[in-house]
Amino acid sequence: MSPVGREEAAGEAARELLDPQYADEPLLDRLYRYFMQFVGDLMDAAAGGGSAGGVIAAVLIGLILVAVAALVAYHLRRTSRRNAQAPGALFGERALTAAEHRTAAERLAAEGEWTAAIQERLRAIARDLEERALVDGMPGRTADELAAEAGRAMPAFAGELAAAARSFDDVTYGGVPGVRETYDTMTSLDERLRAARPVPLGGLS
Repeated sequence: MSPVGREEAAGEAARELLDPQYADEPLLDRLYRYFMQFVGDLMDAAAGGGSAGGVIAAVLIGLILVAVAALVAYHLRRTSRRNAQAPGALFGERALTAAEHRTAAERLAAEGEWTAAIQERLRAIARDLEERALVDGMPGRTADELAAEAGRAMPAFAGELAAAARSFDDVTYGGVPGVRETYDTMTSLDERLRAARPVPLGGLS
């Protein structure tokens, strides 16, 4: 099989796409069918071996495979990021320190933005526990998951952590408006957790 030149291939593609028998075929289906035919022609040329055309065809096939692999990797990265930011996730896309979350919470509270202030205060609690290695830094963690894990490390606060998680979910996903009292309660919890020490690995003695 002789190698197909670029102009000849383009002409064949145009004639193929304009063929009346394919008039009702969706464009994407036609493009996909032609692409697969093109790849098949390249493989046939590469299988011939020994000619410059076969070498070029093999190189083109390799480039196509690399491009497909790159697209798959890109899609997987995007999927991973979306999963990390899935509904219910505690943190947003940008990683902040506990101190930065507290600063944001205090600023929002000063502006009367209680819902956002409550969210940032619980994020401050979560990040502080991560920074102190009391909970794992798990991407996509939910508020309930945080409360459960932190409650095992700090059992004296387990009930308050669960209540804080419910407050976060209520204002974030339940349509419950944030109020100052909820924010003050969460701020108090944050301050007391910062001063508390975890239970030793062997449990209470």
